[in-house]
Amino acid sequence: MLRSILLSAAAALLPVSLAPAAEPGAAGAPRPVALDDINRIESPDGPYLSRDGRQVAYVADKQIYVVSATRGPSRAVTAAGSTASTPYWSKDGRALYFLSDRSGSSQVWKLPVALFGEAVQVTRFEHGIDSLNFSADESRLLLRFTESALAQPTAKEAAAEKKPEPWVITRLEFKEDAGDGYLTGDRAEHLHALDLESGKLTQLTSGKFSESDAAWSPDGRSVAFVSNREDEPDASYKTDLWLVAADNPDRGQSLVRLTNDARVKSAPAWSPDGRFIAFLAAEDGVYGSPQLAVMPAAGGEPRILTAQLDRWINSFKYSQDGEWLYFLFESDGGTHLARVRPRDGRLERLLEGELHVSALDVAPSGVVAARLENANDAPELYVLGKARPRRITDVNDAYLHSVALGDKRRVEFRSPDGTLVEAFVTTPRGFDPKRRYPTILHIHGGPVSRFAYGYAFQPQYLAANGYIVVEPNPRGSTGRDQAFIRAIYQTWGISDYDDLIAAVDHVIGLGYVDPQRLGVFGYSYGGYMTNTVITRTQRFKAAASGAGHSMIVANYGHDIYQKWYNWELGVPWENRDKYERLSPLTQAGRVTTPTIFLGGRDDWNVPVLNAELFYQSLRSRGVDTQLVVYPDTHHSGWSEEFEKDYLRRVLEWFDKYLK
Repeated sequence: MLRSILLSAAAALLPVSLAPAAEPGAAGAPRPVALDDINRIESPDGPYLSRDGRQVAYVADKQIYVVSATRGPSRAVTAAGSTASTPYWSKDGRALYFLSDRSGSSQVWKLPVALFGEAVQVTRFEHGIDSLNFSADESRLLLRFTESALAQPTAKEAAAEKKPEPWVITRLEFKEDAGDGYLTGDRAEHLHALDLESGKLTQLTSGKFSESDAAWSPDGRSVAFVSNREDEPDASYKTDLWLVAADNPDRGQSLVRLTNDARVKSAPAWSPDGRFIAFLAAEDGVYGSPQLAVMPAAGGEPRILTAQLDRWINSFKYSQDGEWLYFLFESDGGTHLARVRPRDGRLERLLEGELHVSALDVAPSGVVAARLENANDAPELYVLGKARPRRITDVNDAYLHSVALGDKRRVEFRSPDGTLVEAFVTTPRGFDPKRRYPTILHIHGGPVSRFAYGYAFQPQYLAANGYIVVEPNPRGSTGRDQAFIRAIYQTWGISDYDDLIAAVDHVIGLGYVDPQRLGVFGYSYGGYMTNTVITRTQRFKAAASGAGHSMIVANYGHDIYQKWYNWELGVPWENRDKYERLSPLTQAGRVTTPTIFLGGRDDWNVPVLNAELFYQSLRSRGVDTQLVVYPDTHHSGWSEEFEKDYLRRVLEWFDKYLK
């Protein structure tokens, strides 16, 4: 049954075109990408397959849509004006559950499928519900919150009563990049079961430790979850799998521990027969590539199923018969689909090529659906077929038809030590390989991240303004083996710097890059590497550093990374040389590159202190520089207004020095 819907090996290697190329329409020729397009692309939340595999639900623009798995017009089944999210098909296939704030707070609603008539409100939980985690019989819902949450006032009441109070800090990890930044009071989040018929709330766990990634057993009698229950959780990345009885009378005092090793575990999922639990396991919490593992639900030694692949696993899903685990894995600039058979470890690659698969679902009927994109295309939903994936949505077609995109291609080259590295190169519309273009080196954040196939606004916007954009995946990036990712351990800005410069040299060697008009920019770790680049070379005529570290020791106890620093660098009073060696600010006296620094005032991930220190150092030396600080802004979640302002200033800075 399953094999009939999988791609053949030959077809799987073909690139998949996910949207029609932009072409002239009624309004005339496609226009250049503009700043107002910054949030035009929508990534549909889905796919959510019905139990029979005939229909697919997804979310776009805060509404839920349903489309036939064999392609047809999408139907909006929730109204505009309120948010709707997280569609969940009922086990009998007759209804669609979802979350909506239409009653004033986020609650569970139920919509009949046959006519898609009026939705009925299922829950009236005063403090709101933020996820749908049903028991198999759909009688109970798993929730997670602190013990004190129910005693706290609602958001409306809290706003009315708000008055300044001192922050009293007692825990080791006391910062987060949200709200006021400080972690105080009761922060341990516990599991609760909400009976949907009676409204009874049963607390399943308690104590000083938090639980996450909870999963019901198929019979509804047990819940598997992830928790760090070390003596000092704030000092360790280690997490383990645990079991608690769903009718637990002691609030989790009697738990069953399933694992106890140094690996970081996440995302437990029960096999359909309840005999096994699959999960992701990584060697560490920073550079460790998650691998797909399985173990008996009754306890026993876990088996790693994807070690032979040696790639970063993103997500997975059991087939209904339990014979296969479907999963997504990163490979170079793509994210591909494969499956592995738990009983013997047989691994089959199903969907490969120049594409990025970002979500999947497997229906009980065996139908497989996915969200994917390739080189310049925006994400859309597909159902896998015998020969090729079949596209079933057109969420982004109107925009892609209206704009003239630059070309995006993947290239490979060797770093000075022979390491093979990849990069994506985006060229302007109408690109002429005989010309020499101003070129920008764009560095990704993370560092454990990467550039991938698919539409990305920043390089398209810069290309539309006449630039070639080079986006390398240096050592430390995902998409390669564990050794490649871990290569920057305690050596940030060293081997990855060589890879970045090798990318620039490679495109210069292709003949269409003007070596006298080079710029460099990045955000987060990309900002840190921008700071590093300008201290080691003067070949870049302009730089833009967004939220990048500059003086690592100044961040110890100031940002959110104390656990990371202690794990990788040790404490600064014993290992100050490591902190100094990795801090670009210590070499600020070498910098001649005009640089603009940008960041959020309330960023506790990479505090704006770093930008201030570097800005002051360059300003005092007479190097042309600017500091731009965005009020009430964290590391992410920026307003569209500030996102536009950021890119406008970056472009103006490069235009000033490269054109």
